[in-house]
Amino acid sequence: MPMIQTINLTKRYGDLMALSNLNLEIEQGDCFGFIGPNGAGKTTTIKILATLLKPTWGEARIDGLSVGPVNARAVRSIIGYVPDYFGSYQDMVVKEYLEFFAAAYDINGEQRERVIRDVLDLTDLSYKIDAEVNSLSRGMQQRLSVARVLLHDPKVLLLDEPASGLDPRARIEMRELLKELHRMGKTILISSHILLELADLCNKVGIVEQGALRFVGTIDEILERARSGVVLHVDVAERKGEAAQLLAAIPGVEEVDMSNSHLRIQINPELITPPVIAEKLVTSGFPLTRFDEEKVNLETAFMRLTKGLVQ
Repeated sequence: MPMIQTINLTKRYGDLMALSNLNLEIEQGDCFGFIGPNGAGKTTTIKILATLLKPTWGEARIDGLSVGPVNARAVRSIIGYVPDYFGSYQDMVVKEYLEFFAAAYDINGEQRERVIRDVLDLTDLSYKIDAEVNSLSRGMQQRLSVARVLLHDPKVLLLDEPASGLDPRARIEMRELLKELHRMGKTILISSHILLELADLCNKVGIVEQGALRFVGTIDEILERARSGVVLHVDVAERKGEAAQLLAAIPGVEEVDMSNSHLRIQINPELITPPVIAEKLVTSGFPLTRFDEEKVNLETAFMRLTKGLVQ
């Protein structure tokens, strides 16, 4: 049984279809990257799973429990939700902040002290226990948000853009924290725009666009699906236009794009190989100053598999 499952999950706001029959399965222990352009439906999905939003129709389940008013309390006991904003906590120090949320989960007495100490150690914030929450940096506030949702030791973490607005060091610290939580066996659903970091963190990825799930699978499966032909980036020392005409006439060359400072060439590797392209250019009198094969990573796969459509 999947730890997270959606069945034809749909959310409408008037004429706007925010989610359209989303069918998603995330197994226990997965770290699942949820990617898509702004307005694709990522936050809507996470808020429904967090019991904060009702779907128009369809169903969401967490650990076999149907997400809805009847099971809301039971679902909240097994999830930890980190939104993409921190909120305002005037004149509250870190310890008071965590004590407040621990009390909400009926964690009291010595157990509360122990749990707060443990989550601060895990998130490397122990030295900030008496600091005012609003004095913390954005990165520390995000780590404190993670500490908050770990107080009741949830099975599932729902993270909406946890690295948004963080500087490079804070992003690295957040990524390492999430890796540790994954190693601890937590099931993690994380939405993010920082695609290369998701590739390093997640074992599965789903691409959503216009409220619909377009592709889902492992990183390798996504990259393989996006690998439609070979793309070369070529510079010649002179006569760029003539070189483009020569290339366009070669069988197996599917597209030649001159819109950048270099030639972008898409070829069918079953009909022609990159070394043959290079040889034809050199023997035709075009000195090469650049000849690179484009590497397919999660960012290039995302660009190839989506159309940039928004609601």
